[in-house]
Amino acid sequence: MTEERPADPADPADRADGTGSPSEVPRAAPGTSGHYGEDLFEPAHPREAERIDDAAVVYDPVTTGRLRALGAGPGQRCLEIGAGTGTVARWLLTEGGAAEVVAVDRDTSALAGLAASLDPGPAPPSGAAARLRVALADVTDPASLDSALGSDRFDLVHARFVLMHLPERRRVLAGLAARLAPGGLLLLGDAVDPAAGAASGGSTPSDPNPAPDSDPAAPSAYRRTMDAMWRALRATIGTDIGPVTRYPRFLHEEGLVGVGAELYCPPLVPGGPLAEFWRATWQRMRPALEERGGVDPTTVDEALAVLAAPATPSSPGPAELGPGMLLAWGRRP
Repeated sequence: MTEERPADPADPADRADGTGSPSEVPRAAPGTSGHYGEDLFEPAHPREAERIDDAAVVYDPVTTGRLRALGAGPGQRCLEIGAGTGTVARWLLTEGGAAEVVAVDRDTSALAGLAASLDPGPAPPSGAAARLRVALADVTDPASLDSALGSDRFDLVHARFVLMHLPERRRVLAGLAARLAPGGLLLLGDAVDPAAGAASGGSTPSDPNPAPDSDPAAPSAYRRTMDAMWRALRATIGTDIGPVTRYPRFLHEEGLVGVGAELYCPPLVPGGPLAEFWRATWQRMRPALEERGGVDPTTVDEALAVLAAPATPSSPGPAELGPGMLLAWGRRP
């Protein structure tokens, strides 16, 4: 997993009995002041929407399947945090039967065409566009969110691949739970990486540049690059996937009931949408990957080539367990 800070017995998050307080906030790497969408992955990049959609192709069926199983959508007011290109918002409006979807993001440029695409004509309008509201807001700033949403409460609040990038995630999670109407559902989805640092027992990311041929079981170029990515993300923008498995506990601390969780690890297929997502991610953040993740350029080149090359008998592609997504949910009584 990601490099965790040393355990602090005085911090409730690190108590052996697991009784963390609702106010605990996982801390970012010292000196971290960057932001997703500013210091990395700028929305204005010509291929950013394509990169996001590659991940959506893989994870949307899992997200929407869980939403459907939990009864989310029909006739409900829904809040979509970090809406990205709007794929989940679209599903809620067109297939989920939501009465209203408020799509919130710090940059809404990728949502500019969503309303028009919901009712493109010339067929009679479905009314989906009228049920969509796009709101520009920063989820880490309570005043910004209050300005966009007022005192509104929602039947569904959903955030995917958002909290993991926020050092303030615990406070943000509490704020999202407070936005639930009675009986409302909060669904969170964030990355977990069961294979991170496998060479060192899974406790810390592997050495990005081990001595050549020093160990037949040494991590692959793909694994070393992936581990370097988590280091670079944490050092640059404060991303930390370590606390993600504690989300069910956090939801319980917020007084939610019916708390549950599931983990999905998609297959890593060379040339497939998930492989393309990771390729685009590593290419976009390559300077940080090498400088702050500590991986050498040759290793990155090898990892990119493995993800791109179609599998053949002589080159079967990556035999790797890629990162997955943990979904955690709970309801306001």
